[in-house]
Amino acid sequence: MTKYRAVALFYFVLMGICFLGLFVLVTPQGALAGNEVLIIELEGSINPGTAMYVERGLKEADKRDAALSIIRIDTPGGLGSSMRTIIKAILNSPVPVVVYVGPKGAGAASAGVMITVAGHIAAMAPNTNIGAAHPVTAGGKDIDKTMSEKVVNDMASYGRGIAENKGRNGEWVEKAIRESVSITAEEAVENNVVDLVAKDIDELLRVLDGREVDLPEGKITLKTADLKKTYFRPGFRDRVLKTISDPNIAYILMMIGLAGLYFELSHPGAIFPGVIGAISLILAFFSFQTLLVNYAGLLLILLAIIFFIAEVKVTSYGVLSIGGLISMTIGSIMLFEDVGVSLKLMLPTILLIGGFFVVVASLAFRAYSAKPKSGSEGLLGETGVVKELIDPEGLIFVHGEYWRARAKIKLEPGDDVEVEGIEGLILKVKKATNREF
Repeated sequence: MTKYRAVALFYFVLMGICFLGLFVLVTPQGALAGNEVLIIELEGSINPGTAMYVERGLKEADKRDAALSIIRIDTPGGLGSSMRTIIKAILNSPVPVVVYVGPKGAGAASAGVMITVAGHIAAMAPNTNIGAAHPVTAGGKDIDKTMSEKVVNDMASYGRGIAENKGRNGEWVEKAIRESVSITAEEAVENNVVDLVAKDIDELLRVLDGREVDLPEGKITLKTADLKKTYFRPGFRDRVLKTISDPNIAYILMMIGLAGLYFELSHPGAIFPGVIGAISLILAFFSFQTLLVNYAGLLLILLAIIFFIAEVKVTSYGVLSIGGLISMTIGSIMLFEDVGVSLKLMLPTILLIGGFFVVVASLAFRAYSAKPKSGSEGLLGETGVVKELIDPEGLIFVHGEYWRARAKIKLEPGDDVEVEGIEGLILKVKKATNREF
């Protein structure tokens, strides 16, 4: 009875924790009543994780009737699709959005340029810079020449259109995209790329007081002098998604997942590789939901694994292994639509994972085809010595044990014999020849 009470107590405690967690999740972080500014900090690369975080922050500001949203940005750039998600959220926000490049030493490069000029107000801290917006792959390499002109033209027209819509220098934005130019905060104000320079958020709020901004509903005058600052913090989900949304991380997770699951299937009972593999593969597929995945690339990687496994069972003289490496390389290059996995990461990963599959498959095949080492099956082919006259049955000593044996000919004690079969608990033997010592 005590056991059941303990189980019931554990159940109610668990339910209480779940309800408490639900209460915490749905409880507001602090009501904004039109007299607060919601500050969203956007640092690091622009990816689906950061885009979702900013999008949620702007929706939260609208939901709580915030007077102003500030996106404090410091970024080297990132994915074009994620940049467009953030810009769309800014342009359609009913709450005024200030994009502020800060603190001192920060920068808004590449995708950060377009996000900055998309704000209702664009501001920078002293000793910051903006520019260098030429499109590159996720690995930092220039886009292949055949695609470069198309991508650059598309990005240039997009950036120029946003800047001119906000009354800013669209010509300079286009130059930043085509020629990768970069300027300081003071130069950005002189060139009408941003509106003002402020050393920190407190000064920014003081300078903004009384300014007019254009919103979808019309012009409004900002009253920012006495606004209370509230920070919109990224949750655990935001931090995890930001990390695994990196194409390089997603690629590694997929490879670890495939390797771990294969090891578990070829060596049942290992458990740890299977657990790690399953978790990694689930995280990889979660990442694929936020990235544009080319399924032809994914199928080529799976085909490579099939080639590696087949290599140990088919005499191909290395052709299947070479085909597997080629298939995995092409699949890795094609895996993501708008980005590429870094070559510095891809090539060592392909060699390590390819070698891993070949080694594990070889070990599994050898274990499967190897002769049994124990039990009666392990006696086949073994040689022993007759201990008791065999006519037609007698006693032999083989494999460290005494066995009853039967032979077609008469065998004397001391004769060498070879086991050629088993019938129940009796061994079928023949006279051995050329026994090695």
